[in-house]
Amino acid sequence: MNFQSTKMLLRLSVSKKIALLLFVCASPLWIQAQVMTSPNKNLTFQFELTANGTPTYQLSFKGKPVVKTSTLGLEIKNAPSFMDGFSITNSAQKSVDDSWNPVMGEEKTIRNTYNELVVTLAQAKNNNRYIRIRFRLFNDGLGFRYEFPKQNDLNYFVIKEEHSEFQLAGDHKIFWIPGDYDTNEYAYTTSKISEIPSLMKKATIEINSQFPIKNLAVQTPSMMKSSDGLYINIHEAALINYPAMSLNLDATTFKMSSHLTPDAVGNKGYMQTDAQTPWRTIVVSDKATDILASKLILNLNEPTSYKDVSWIKPVKYIGIWWEYFVAGKSTWAYGKENNVKLDQDFTKLTPNGKHGATTEHAKEYIDFASANGFDAILIEGWNIGWEDWINNWKEEVFDFVTAYPDFDVKAVQAYAASKGVKIIMHHETSGAATNYERRLDRAFEFMNENGYDAVKTGYVGQIIPRGEHHDGQWMVNHYIHVANRAADYKIMINSHEAVRPTGLNRTYPNWIAQESARGTEFEAMGGLAPEHTTILPFTRLMGGPMDYTPGIFQTDLTYYKTGGNQRVNTTLVKQLAYYVTMYSPLQMAADLPENYNRFPDAFQFIKDVAVDWDNSYILEAEPGDYISIARKAKGKNEWFVGGITDENSRTATLTFDYLPKGKKFIATIYADAKDANWNEKPQNYTIRKVVVTSKSVLKQYIAPGGGVAISIKEGTASDMKGLGKL
Repeated sequence: MNFQSTKMLLRLSVSKKIALLLFVCASPLWIQAQVMTSPNKNLTFQFELTANGTPTYQLSFKGKPVVKTSTLGLEIKNAPSFMDGFSITNSAQKSVDDSWNPVMGEEKTIRNTYNELVVTLAQAKNNNRYIRIRFRLFNDGLGFRYEFPKQNDLNYFVIKEEHSEFQLAGDHKIFWIPGDYDTNEYAYTTSKISEIPSLMKKATIEINSQFPIKNLAVQTPSMMKSSDGLYINIHEAALINYPAMSLNLDATTFKMSSHLTPDAVGNKGYMQTDAQTPWRTIVVSDKATDILASKLILNLNEPTSYKDVSWIKPVKYIGIWWEYFVAGKSTWAYGKENNVKLDQDFTKLTPNGKHGATTEHAKEYIDFASANGFDAILIEGWNIGWEDWINNWKEEVFDFVTAYPDFDVKAVQAYAASKGVKIIMHHETSGAATNYERRLDRAFEFMNENGYDAVKTGYVGQIIPRGEHHDGQWMVNHYIHVANRAADYKIMINSHEAVRPTGLNRTYPNWIAQESARGTEFEAMGGLAPEHTTILPFTRLMGGPMDYTPGIFQTDLTYYKTGGNQRVNTTLVKQLAYYVTMYSPLQMAADLPENYNRFPDAFQFIKDVAVDWDNSYILEAEPGDYISIARKAKGKNEWFVGGITDENSRTATLTFDYLPKGKKFIATIYADAKDANWNEKPQNYTIRKVVVTSKSVLKQYIAPGGGVAISIKEGTASDMKGLGKL
């Protein structure tokens, strides 16, 4: 290189340094911007402080805005807030790529890969009190949380409100239910964000124990689709020692912001350092199938600390349950009285003649379970207290150990054990969580003494402590306490009417399932729209498995001659498909045994279908319209496929490329008949067997409100003889 060229390079280098210095002086915040991309480079995240020290972030997917500049922070009661005046004192980034194996799940192994940014923010005006905000950027979305390290000027504090914003980029299509502190059992409404104010009153239907949020708010998980084809889901993960989050909504600017459930005196949360909030999650993709496949929420939860998980097992069960809702043939209550106390002699009640949980009736269900390969039966209404249990805000309704006069606990358990069937305990608390906690250990001891290893808990009614809410911090801690204490007794929990799940089945794997949404029972109480179950996997099931209680074969409920015109708004085959599309390691065949005996060939699918899986493949999906999923049974060369649609018929395109290459399998296809419809001839179906390979493709008609279910198994050449091929 000659001298002249060297001089030119020196001049260029100096000019660049001067330009950079001028840029930094003119833009003092430039050096505080932190940019991070997802491992696959599809997502770009940026964190930055504003001029007054307010934390902000942005998120984009393949160059499209997902969340525009949004502020972060928390407002504290009777103390300076964590809202502004911050400076960055440290930031650190790292990358993680590992995997883990859930105790039960949709996948045998879950990959956990993300890039992380942790920003430490100090407030000079408050003695350099500091917090951290931790961001994790996955290939399918973002998680962030606030962390409060132990320090001299931060010990105890009360949260007045969290102010995490989600400034959306447009007037998205949204699948929503009203914000409420006590129930998530609303029907879903599909609309534009801007239309929510005009629809809120209609959407806020009357439900037991509801407490609608006064300002405009929706619940999480909140599922949206943008006009430019992005699917966006906002929820939370690892909800521990903190109230559940709903989302305030500005329907004009399309801004969402956190709204925490208050306690009885209006406070949102009580914190003691070292502490952190749950993760706020944003799952995003340009493919709806990626939303259903996401394991981001599970990955943000901590691994279980249980040393032994061998006793936690998937369960397929039946139960004395559905007949209480539709048949009019039995009741939970034993007596006719409507004013009873726990200390009275229940043998002196006047029998109503319709009590369902009798010793003899339980034995009938045990026989059916044993004959058809079910693991367990649930018996509701076995215990005293059901005469005046609901809507009385009464504390001592149930004691969880005393049976009605016509139910012999020892005899039923011995009979079940002789048949190889377990009994699932039922603990309805009527919302009196204090009463349940006082009696919890005795109730679990009773279960151990009588061979019960699983319990369905219920929280119907207003919460006691009075003034607390189902979704508040006190109750969040209660649900976790119950799961933790149950683990000490090796008991699995299936909670109903509890706060919506946030992936805690990873940390507490004995918390095997929850209801926490509008489930099958509502088919007997006004009905569910045919699109309902094409929305739930994108909303409620994002947080964890649901005890949806499918399998209703008698879809026209006038069959029971109860005087109503109610019907289940599905075809029979759609009920079969739910065992695949509505994931849970706890699956109920919810109908009456007599109805399964009427359709034995269709019932075979429920008997065959697995409830724990090695792999899952989301074949097709569009929220509110249709879903098709294939899954491989845990430890077996068996696959099951489920496809469902809304009120419109469609032709599903089902591939089989997940099957081992070069091998042939027998597929049994359960399909809607051509004349079937959710409200006309819903029980019409066809069953056929064909040979399939990894190269096969099935174009399958699905009736309005209908479905398709397929079992795929290995077979010999003799088994396949005479069968057609796809």
